[in-house]
Amino acid sequence: MDCDPTDITRALVESYQTLGGINHLEGVDLPAKLAVSQVCSELLQIIFPGFYETESLHSANLTRHTDEAVREIISRLRTEVRRSLAFKKLPEVDPDGAAHRLVCRFMRMLPEVRALLRTDVQAAFDGDPAAGSYEEVILAYPGLEAIAIQRMAHVLYNASLPFIPRMMTEWAHNRTGIDIHPGARIGTHFFIDHGTGVVIGETTVIGNHVKLYQGVGLVARSLAAGQRLRGKVRHPQVEDNVTIYANATIVGDITVGRGTTLGANVFVVEDVPPDSVVTLGELKHEVRAKHRVAAVPPR
Repeated sequence: MDCDPTDITRALVESYQTLGGINHLEGVDLPAKLAVSQVCSELLQIIFPGFYETESLHSANLTRHTDEAVREIISRLRTEVRRSLAFKKLPEVDPDGAAHRLVCRFMRMLPEVRALLRTDVQAAFDGDPAAGSYEEVILAYPGLEAIAIQRMAHVLYNASLPFIPRMMTEWAHNRTGIDIHPGARIGTHFFIDHGTGVVIGETTVIGNHVKLYQGVGLVARSLAAGQRLRGKVRHPQVEDNVTIYANATIVGDITVGRGTTLGANVFVVEDVPPDSVVTLGELKHEVRAKHRVAAVPPR
């Protein structure tokens, strides 16, 4: 097979010219995925001080350490936010000034995000007898990390910032296997147990004290209408004190009433009244020997 780099380059450049829509040439700089990944890592360090550092962190140097981290995040994030805002091409908006204001508002809201995450840590510890301590929850529970990034991304999503909120939650998705859209609204004491395969859509609303297991989907109905659905509610509302077991799928703009339990593997497409239990019904399992045992003839 011919592997002439010159021919390969020529073919690629021709495709850049003919296949529009997947190039970004001569345009404003887009947010850098690596930079956003670094911001996510740095944000986790100041949200959970002492858990993500490679060296011990002590109260005596906490202020200095936090100040250095905050300044680094502001500088890095402001660059990426400015790029995102410049892409919107709003003539009346100064990207530099708008980026500075948006980043400052975001950083000032981090104590509120920490207060919410404190309830999530409590929910995980209270809800899982395998949890030995708060420290174990923060160090080893992927659901908490996914929730932490989503709660921060949600602040930026509410500011109508393009790109970066979704990039943040996809960074967490890649690390944890948990896909929470930054637009989802989530109450206090939220716990995702195990977590792999959980999907929570953009217009989902989740109340307080909700617990999900692995594989749960809070998703939309058919998206055949495409962009015509943009801005419309298309995901479930889950009220307070709901538990949803593994691989349950809840579809569309429906309400799961408070205090309800959804069993494993159910497929729910209609409203569920409060204080309900939804299961697949009685299942019958057959247990038999893998190999037929030959009859022993009488002596």
